[in-house]
Amino acid sequence: MVALICHQYADKGWTTPYELRMHNGFLINGPDDAAFTVLLAHGAGGAMDSPSMTAAAEALAAIGFRVARFEFAYMAARRTSEGRKPPPRADKLIAEYGAAIERLGVRSPLIIGGKSMGGRVASMIADDLFAKGKIAGLICLGYPFHPPGKPEELRTKHLETLTTPALIVQGTRDVFGTRQEVKSYKMSNKIELVWLEDGDHDLTPRKKISGFSLADHLASMAEAVKTWASSLAP
Repeated sequence: MVALICHQYADKGWTTPYELRMHNGFLINGPDDAAFTVLLAHGAGGAMDSPSMTAAAEALAAIGFRVARFEFAYMAARRTSEGRKPPPRADKLIAEYGAAIERLGVRSPLIIGGKSMGGRVASMIADDLFAKGKIAGLICLGYPFHPPGKPEELRTKHLETLTTPALIVQGTRDVFGTRQEVKSYKMSNKIELVWLEDGDHDLTPRKKISGFSLADHLASMAEAVKTWASSLAP
């Protein structure tokens, strides 16, 4: 899988921004001596090297985080002759996320999270890991509060009692949970919410309407994570 990604970069003539490297199945951005390592899992439909995952990783690496990305097995299988596999239920991916943490084997404080489904899976295992001192916090980039068009099917029950310091960065027009919807949800006081004006599920705004570009929102996201992380216990 890693070799295939390397070939994809080479074939397209891409460079590896912010010292992108591949190690033990992870895509790594940012300095090895960073104060924090951020482990990110992808969403249900986009791979770890999708444009949105790459943009988020580069933005975080640019301000000093070490960022590691990994793929769940069903997504990795799409790069092989096994072809396209549907994503399992989020709870079926918990063991894989835990295994990725062990495989990464970081020494610096670890923040876990991901985009959409990846962040949701991380949120489901965060409290156990936090209680054991294995992670410092949780970040979710576009949390899937409910399926699009089904606001009654909430995925928030465990967020009500979350004990792990958490940051959710959400676009105000995200179809998985808008600002108007989310403000009525009951959530733990350990969760900090950062709203990006007119951002969609990828945090992308409509510049003519909002005055913001995606680059603006990525920079705001990274700065929000940096400020939030500075308050975490060492």
